[in-house]
Amino acid sequence: MTELTHLNAQGELTMVDVSSKPIVRREAIAAGEIRLSPDTLARVESDRIAKGNVLACARLAGIMAAKKTGDLIPLCHPLPITHCEVEFDFPSSRDRITIRASAKVASQTGVEMEALMAVSVAALTIYDMCKAVDKGMVISEVRLISKTKREF
Repeated sequence: MTELTHLNAQGELTMVDVSSKPIVRREAIAAGEIRLSPDTLARVESDRIAKGNVLACARLAGIMAAKKTGDLIPLCHPLPITHCEVEFDFPSSRDRITIRASAKVASQTGVEMEALMAVSVAALTIYDMCKAVDKGMVISEVRLISKTKREF
């Protein structure tokens, strides 16, 4: 079994020390989805949700969340992300919105939590903006797709 890096020798929580690691370019991609009714999806697409443009708001919320990940998850390092992108797709099933986020950083530690946070908060924002018209929405399948690092 792999050692848990957030525990010290006494079994207490600790922040991982990355100070001796080299700074490299890192990117992570995460995805998730929110299942909703076809009527709600049509309202989102045609900008007919009373609270406003759902996808514009969700995109901005996802990017903002990625930037605040270190403030929200106790043992995450605060990272100066250099880029974050949030994209949406409407599968032909017409019963969900898929969400994909990428985050980039030049750092000593990975940026996967930032990408996952962007997807999660984008989905929560869609939920919040559509809850008045759809009580059956379900957020699911939030996962890491890939993470990479490249030397300078």
